[in-house]
Amino acid sequence: MSEREEHGGEEPRIDLLEALGGRRGVADSGLPALAFVIVYTANGQDLNSAAWTAVGLAAVLAAVRIWRRETLQFAISGFLGVAIAAFIATRSGRAEDFFLPGILLNAGYATAYLISIAVRWPLLGVIVGPITGEGMKWRKDPKRLALYSKASWIWVGVFALRLSVQLPLYLAGAVVALGIARTALGLPIFALAAWLSYLLLRQSDQKLEEGATA
Repeated sequence: MSEREEHGGEEPRIDLLEALGGRRGVADSGLPALAFVIVYTANGQDLNSAAWTAVGLAAVLAAVRIWRRETLQFAISGFLGVAIAAFIATRSGRAEDFFLPGILLNAGYATAYLISIAVRWPLLGVIVGPITGEGMKWRKDPKRLALYSKASWIWVGVFALRLSVQLPLYLAGAVVALGIARTALGLPIFALAAWLSYLLLRQSDQKLEEGATA
């Protein structure tokens, strides 16, 4: 019996959330950006103080995750992402550049998911398969391959949506709006995409179980 079957089909949802950083990880990634905008606006558009505030908050959040013995990868990557964003913004002197790495990252993720679907290695299956005990066996099953491709399209939509909203704001130099968009398109959209992916995968599992018992 697979790990997914032992847990009544719920494991893919849990592992999917954790594999992508978890609810806490996604929420933490938006807090430094929000702090940056608040300090930048309240402190007379002082870019340096806003950048240092964001980096300091990211460091605290990373330390908390390490203290809680959570995945070290997400703690370090989260801090480095904010540090790089702050460095770019302070070097260019443009507050909107704080959001540039995130915009480029969303473009990169959207492209990666698209390419993975095109070459029949949907990225969601690559991420979820190994941690649910399925491994890469799904690639030998045309139905499972198609399923993971459909689920991967959900994530293409997530990153494309973020890009379509944030890129025009960045080009317009709308710093406050960028901070609001970054927060609004963070955890809520992530949670919705994870839930829809889970429903799609779970629906397929139920059909397979019904077919096996028929």
